[in-house]
Amino acid sequence: MTTANRRIVLAARPHGEPNASHFRLEEVRMPVPKAGEVLLANRYLSLDPYMRGRMSAAKSYAEPVAIGDTMVGATVAEVLASDHPGFNVGDMVLGFGGWQEFTTSDGRGLRKLDPAAAPVTTALGILGMPGMTAYAGLRNIGRPKDGETVVVAAATGPVGSLVGQIAKRRGARAVGIAGGPEKCAYLRETLGFDAAIDHRADDFPDALAAACPDGIDVYFENVGGAVFDVVLPLLNTFARVPVCGLVSGYNATELPPGPDRVPVLMRAILTKRLHLQGFIIWDYAAQEQDFLDEVGGWLREGLIVHREDIVDGLENAPEAFAGLLKGRNFGKLLVRIA
Repeated sequence: MTTANRRIVLAARPHGEPNASHFRLEEVRMPVPKAGEVLLANRYLSLDPYMRGRMSAAKSYAEPVAIGDTMVGATVAEVLASDHPGFNVGDMVLGFGGWQEFTTSDGRGLRKLDPAAAPVTTALGILGMPGMTAYAGLRNIGRPKDGETVVVAAATGPVGSLVGQIAKRRGARAVGIAGGPEKCAYLRETLGFDAAIDHRADDFPDALAAACPDGIDVYFENVGGAVFDVVLPLLNTFARVPVCGLVSGYNATELPPGPDRVPVLMRAILTKRLHLQGFIIWDYAAQEQDFLDEVGGWLREGLIVHREDIVDGLENAPEAFAGLLKGRNFGKLLVRIA
């Protein structure tokens, strides 16, 4: 067995878009498990937009990654050695091992996976944090009703794709916003969205309005920026807006140009009695089993579809992550470590 552990650490805090200079690939000694711990070999790493916030020193809902520390991230790992009664060698587990090949754990925060029930990679996507985000945001804030219109941007991503499919199962119309004809075709033809709108097209505002003739009742916000500017006038009275991300602004270094649009937003909130609520997934941690039972059941029955975009090699994680923030991925972005 190798005695080395490759890891990617934060080398510098980016100002704007992250690039290779902000990361460093290191080779260190493999961690040694203590009494009561397990040694884990990370097989898959999840890349997610929230990681950009962890690279910044700005105050947020979670502590930033320190310079020189391993980048954070959820992982699917194999147990290589165990001195823990709850885990055996060969078990596959969901954990938070970060951007590295090996890690140790005392078992807290690990979830044993059953490869016979679903592919283990789904624990990082449709049956993981992204899927739970879609489920909890719609269940608790969006609350779509039969016949209503639900709109979601980044609709082919792991959150947006499930938002639309859950909306359909709740009897609502699902309208997806994505970048490019290929992704829009996937929304309509594979995921069953009622309409798919290309935000890169010149007629984006008119096309979205035409796809929502009765307005928008639920807008699941994970992009912000210019897309929200187009959505805002279409929101109906008492519309609900779960806010789980604002990826269009994660690399911003200054406020957007143009007039102050806050008064326009505030007037809409007042006159239309809009419900905008931000949320972080662990706000609804108590609902995780409900999510796994319901969405897991749909997945096993073939009632919902998911897509993965897998990059091979830990060393390729930084480039893949930079592409994620530009919408280059198509589906849930994962790194296959080994």
